This record gives sequence, C-alpha cells and structure tokens, in this order.
Amino acid sequence: MGRAFVAGLAVLAALTGCTVQTPDGEGKRRSPVHIELPGDTPAPDRTPAGGADAPSAAPAPDDDKPAAPAPPRVLWSRGDSGRDVRELQARLRQVAWLFEGPTGTYGEQTERAVSGFQGKRGLPRTGKTDAVTWQRLVRMTREPGRWDLYLMGGQQADPPDARCRTGRVLCIDKTSRTLRWMIDGRTVSTMAVRFGSQGTPTREGVFSVYWKSRDHVSTLYDSPMPYAMFFSGGQAVHFSADFAARGYAGGSHGCVNVRDEPAIAELFAQVRNGDRVVVSW
Repeated sequence: MGRAFVAGLAVLAALTGCTVQTPDGEGKRRSPVHIELPGDTPAPDRTPAGGADAPSAAPAPDDDKPAAPAPPRVLWSRGDSGRDVRELQARLRQVAWLFEGPTGTYGEQTERAVSGFQGKRGLPRTGKTDAVTWQRLVRMTREPGRWDLYLMGGQQADPPDARCRTGRVLCIDKTSRTLRWMIDGRTVSTMAVRFGSQGTPTREGVFSVYWKSRDHVSTLYDSPMPYAMFFSGGQAVHFSADFAARGYAGGSHGCVNVRDEPAIAELFAQVRNGDRVVVSW
C-alpha cells in the first residue's frame, strides 16, 4: 500500500503542476508536494526579459507615406523685367485680366492680374507666375505680335536713316515706330510715336518744321494737338492723349503722335523752325 500511495502522489503532482521536492542543502526533507496556484508570484525564470516595466518597442517609421509634391517653379514675380514679362502682360491683356501696358516691368498691377487669373482657375493665388500658371495662360491665348508687346511704346529704335546724321533733325522711323531727336549725328532723346491710319497715312520724305503751336486745336477734326510742330501741310508732330491712353490700338489722321507728354514738352522747347524732319521706313 505504501508504494501505491507514493505512485498516486506522483500522478497527482504531474496533473496539478506540482513538483516533488528533494532534500535541501542541509539534508532536511521538505514537503514532497508543492502546488502552484493561480495568482502566485511567477518564478524568476518566467519574468520577461528586461523586467515587467520594460518599454515596448517603438513603432517602425511609415516609409510608405508619399512625400509632399514640390511647388511649381516660379518664372517671374514682382520686380522682374524684360521681354518675357512683356509677353506675360500681353497675354493677360488678351484674357482681360490686365488693362495697362505691356510695360515690361512686373509691378503691382501685373501681380494683381496674375493673382486674379490664378484664383479664377483654382490655382494658389500667389501673384507670382509659376510654370503651371504660365502653361495655363499660354493654352488660353495666342502668340503676341510685335505691337502687342509694345502697345504703349518702349521698343528699341532702329539705326537712324543716313539723312539724319548731320544737322538738327527729327528722325522718324515708321518701322520701329520711334522718333530720334538728333544733333550732328548724336541722339539727344528717343520716344515712341504713332502714325496715321491706312486712309490718312503719314507722308514720308524730308521736310522741315515751319510752324510751332503750343496749345493747338485742329480746325479740321476739332481735337487738341498740344506741342504741335508742323512739317507737311496739316501734319505735325504733337502730343496725343489718345495715344497715351490706348497705345497702338488707335491711330492719327496723318500726324506723328507722341504719348510721353514731359518728353515732347522738352522736345518742343528745343526744336526750332527750320529744323529738318525725316520720315522713313
């Protein structure tokens, strides 16, 4: 019966997670049965590595998140100038976002026009012309011609006619639409000019100033012609408020129009009766 009892205890120990204790280091026997119950403190070898308070591992970085797209490259912005800015302004005029110029200078009016164009089309309203804004504008407009770019003047003068290289001469070039005031081959001043329409063209040739009239009013058209310097019949070089307002969108009845009033006022003071006038292509 003793053996049967010991065998039964061994089976019970195996079924309940018990361990049979051997004599301790002092040779004393301990209870042959040790039962671990739920809630008991776990044995040291069951403690997780690092201890119960060890921090959990940091989450791995999300390498799959897409990077924010780079903003489009800015082509022109306030303060820039040049031929490209003229084209921008000419195209903005075509879609009625700009009404001045083109001047070739990216100023406040151009910045506001670009911002309005951007906002109307759902683009960021920066007022700066970036690549996306420019491509959208190009698709909506046509290539500007030379006089679209220089609607209000500002174009470079062509080399002077050979007949202008001596003496005191108003050297007027229909090709570049400019007037040079020249003395002994030296250019004193240059200004943009406008000519007569197809029905009333400005005559070409060599003339001379025969009459000056500071506050002249046309008796034929009842229109003001300030700083008029007559050189061929009723044709004269004079200031035109219409040219100042509309540029090359309009035309004269044969006169040579100047849009820069301070410039022609100074010219009027220098030119004398008898000075030559050369009008050429």
